[in-house]
Amino acid sequence: MQFPVNIVNIQSTGQRIIVSDSQESVHFLRYRKRDNQLVIFADDTTPRYVTCVCVLDYHTVAIGDKFGNLAVVRLPEKVNEDVQEDPTASKSFWDRGWLNGACQKVDLVANFFIGDMITSLQKTALVPGANEALVYTTIGGSIGCLVGFMSKDEVDFFTNLEMHIRSEFPPLCGRDHLSYRSYYAPCKSVIDGDICEQFSLMDSQKQRDVAEELGKTVSEISKKLDDIRTRYAF
Repeated sequence: MQFPVNIVNIQSTGQRIIVSDSQESVHFLRYRKRDNQLVIFADDTTPRYVTCVCVLDYHTVAIGDKFGNLAVVRLPEKVNEDVQEDPTASKSFWDRGWLNGACQKVDLVANFFIGDMITSLQKTALVPGANEALVYTTIGGSIGCLVGFMSKDEVDFFTNLEMHIRSEFPPLCGRDHLSYRSYYAPCKSVIDGDICEQFSLMDSQKQRDVAEELGKTVSEISKKLDDIRTRYAF
């Protein structure tokens, strides 16, 4: 079996093998015992220059690339990896390529631009008893983590908070925050915790304005920021 460029990472989960290519993202393989053959049954439509991979669960993989993007891809619910070949078909299911690749494609769950080449990804609990987080490190020496929300209300709250801080407290250099986090691909399903933490740096009047827009008090917003921080790490 030949991969597009170079293999940089191989991981397994259950009966699946996940192979990462240096320029062509991840490929999901299955061993076909009858033919004594490894077969690619799904791959990615986006060419990612993979530097590291972390398996999140049986269907989901986090990918870091050399350009500073962190993406999460997932196999579709109806992905087929145990297909019996149809003797009447002119070409087997496994060999029917799509977009010069495998016959099935992964779905993009989340995408976020970190800003520096990602060198490692690890799913772990930062303190005993805490919920697991996806921790990343970069070539520049920074360490960060992505954490999951526990409810839809939390997602709505932090989405609105991020949106208000973008408009009320723009970066010093005047660069648009959303365009930065979407530098190579549109930011998807990730809320920037760094900008949410800047709520405490805003002057008191702007804090009150944002709190009023959210239907909260300033202390309630500060408490929610503290809660999400202490739940996972500090």
